[in-house]
Amino acid sequence: MDSTSQPERPAHPSLSGCVARPAGACGGRRPAYAGAVRVVHVPLGSRSYPILIGEALLPRLGAECRKQRLGERCAVISDRHVAPRYARRVLQSLKDAGFAPVLIVVPAGETAKSLRTVGACYDQLAAHRLERKSFLVALGGGVVGDLAGFVAATYLRGVAFVQVPTTLLAQVDSSVGGKVGVNLRAGKNLVGAFHQPRLVLCDLGTLASLPAREYRAGLAEVIKYGIIADAALFARLERDLPKLLRRDPRTLAGVIARCCQIKADVVGQDETETGLRAILNFGHTIGHALEAISRYGKYRHGEAIAVGQVAAAKLSTQLTGLPRHDADRVAGLFTRAGLPTRVKLTAAQTKKLSAAMRLDKKVSGGEIKFVLAERIGQVIWGQKVPADWIEAVLQPAGEPSGHDAPDATPQSPL
Repeated sequence: MDSTSQPERPAHPSLSGCVARPAGACGGRRPAYAGAVRVVHVPLGSRSYPILIGEALLPRLGAECRKQRLGERCAVISDRHVAPRYARRVLQSLKDAGFAPVLIVVPAGETAKSLRTVGACYDQLAAHRLERKSFLVALGGGVVGDLAGFVAATYLRGVAFVQVPTTLLAQVDSSVGGKVGVNLRAGKNLVGAFHQPRLVLCDLGTLASLPAREYRAGLAEVIKYGIIADAALFARLERDLPKLLRRDPRTLAGVIARCCQIKADVVGQDETETGLRAILNFGHTIGHALEAISRYGKYRHGEAIAVGQVAAAKLSTQLTGLPRHDADRVAGLFTRAGLPTRVKLTAAQTKKLSAAMRLDKKVSGGEIKFVLAERIGQVIWGQKVPADWIEAVLQPAGEPSGHDAPDATPQSPL
């Protein structure tokens, strides 16, 4: 490290129109606008916070942090890929606003999301004498956000932190909602906490530099929101996917804001995942297991959950009445986005996948519980699925054994 049971159904009244209805804005709310900046609020009482979405926002970071009345000392945690590109601007913005920042650079990639890296961050924070009133800035993708957030949740029994996500996946999902944590060899995110940021700042300009594979992986989380909560969003993605693949700023801004609004509405009602928030895990049970058995190196998170979501859609046609046409639309959209939709597993790998799923955080009473769809835009959680059904939808008989995303590592076999 460098230093510088029965299916649980969402109740209609509690959802403010976000999930129980197939389309439309949550509770009729739309993201607010501040000039060219879209603002989405995460409603958590005294711990509510804004999500700012727009272009050229990095120079505003310091001023926005000053509005949050944060302490003077702070540390920016970034990785070796992101820091050379954006850290100087972030540090200067913080200094201009009167803060005293230091930079901590961690290795890039999912393998950095470990207790070992957390310990190294603690040592750096102590060496720089950060205090209880100090704060951290997570500058990077989902790995950096999860890691820095966990460090913030646990250092000195908790300090404030700010999310500055630089990937599409992080902007629409992992930076919002306060889930932070690290991986163990046994599974993904098995050590973690709920620790809400004070601010999320999404500068759309950071998406321009993402490699194509990384950008497409983020689209998997975008598509998920349409499946679980908003049929109109799903239809828009089908229509506007070419614009999204071109990274059109206007299209991106609207789609990212809508995804953030859906997640904010869900988190505002179920912060610690006692029920409704489980819908955000659609496709993640299989996806996380694929990441775990491949040692977090073969699949991007979005690629793994793309496979998981297509499998969940197929299971949904058998268990919750999802029309087959809708399942085909789901698979078709992931394919058009350049994401994998299936994998080929040997018998030994299938056994490992099943074992990894049983270590998932959502397992209850030793049983794997799935989120499944009734139709595009509406899902239910708490579904039991026989293990042999899972294997069948991952490897349909008579179909090709794998799907390779363009410019991606081959997806089959593991």
